[in-house]
Amino acid sequence: MIYAKKSLGQNFLKDKNIINKIINLDNLVKKNVIEIGPGHGNLTDEILKRKPRSLKIIEKDFFLSKELKKKYAKNKIIKVFNNDVLSFDMNKIIEKNTLILGNLPYNISSQILVQIIKLKKLKTNIDGIIFMFQKELGEKIISKFPSPKYGRLSILTNFKLNVIRKFLVSPNCFFPRPKVTSMVIHFKVKKDLMLKIKKIENLEKITNILFSNKRKMINKNIKKILDLKKIAKIKELKLNARPTEIKPQLFYKITELFEK
Repeated sequence: MIYAKKSLGQNFLKDKNIINKIINLDNLVKKNVIEIGPGHGNLTDEILKRKPRSLKIIEKDFFLSKELKKKYAKNKIIKVFNNDVLSFDMNKIIEKNTLILGNLPYNISSQILVQIIKLKKLKTNIDGIIFMFQKELGEKIISKFPSPKYGRLSILTNFKLNVIRKFLVSPNCFFPRPKVTSMVIHFKVKKDLMLKIKKIENLEKITNILFSNKRKMINKNIKKILDLKKIAKIKELKLNARPTEIKPQLFYKITELFEK
């Protein structure tokens, strides 16, 4: 038996009803599936029952990946990668009609989501994304403007993804039992992006700068990004506003002007 490592944020999902609820969010038949953080393979087992075309699993824990390779050695559609997902180039393993899912480690889940949003093949090859987060983080991801949870993560997510469904998961569904409630979110990729942002990294940079002092007015920080002539082109932008008072579309417009 391999025990959960606190350093890797491991909480293994054991509740079969929740596992099936996650799997039923999307149609996995003939899909190319990537699972992040499979643990002992409880979710993996159910994915296989839905007859995907291929299944690639990314597990950082050496001993767990070794266990998974042994467990699925005879299954030809599975490939196990013993890698840290944050340093792994997922573009190399993404095929057409790919679904990405995972019970993510709480300590790096926001970083994983941002990494997925940055994928070069996101728009062309990703059919859907199903991730489990800590409830508090999930609320930040799905928050709309204006709301108390609205911020950088919802602005970045909303640029490329639509939230289709969500549901909460009790701590009792895991081993070891976490101290927090979890949230599963099902995303679909926006195929028709009307905005002309060339690099998502620039949007990330701008939200970083403007939210560095989220309780203060943007009048000083906006000048680190744009000159006064470009600022004047954004008619709706008020320099005495705080970052949380600026709707996502204005962040996207600021990024477009920054890139020009």
